[in-house]
Amino acid sequence: MFDKFHEECAVMGVYGHPEAANMVYLGLYALQHRGQESSGIVSSDGKALISHRQMGLVADIFKEEVIKRLRNPAVLGGPPPTSRN
Repeated sequence: MFDKFHEECAVMGVYGHPEAANMVYLGLYALQHRGQESSGIVSSDGKALISHRQMGLVADIFKEEVIKRLRNPAVLGGPPPTSRN
């Protein structure tokens, strides 16, 4: 079994801010230099989850219309973990 984490990814989260989706986007953009090739963001209004994930660079994935659709007070985002054999 696994005795420690073997993944190198980060998770960004913002709660209770009207610009949470944009703040998470900016955080993911700042972390992108680590070589991630895909990213995703999930937001919630407390009743439903809205998600967007895609392969590519953060700036190409999260265009303005996507960020607007994800606009909620609770947002999580990060790159998916890579698989290691």
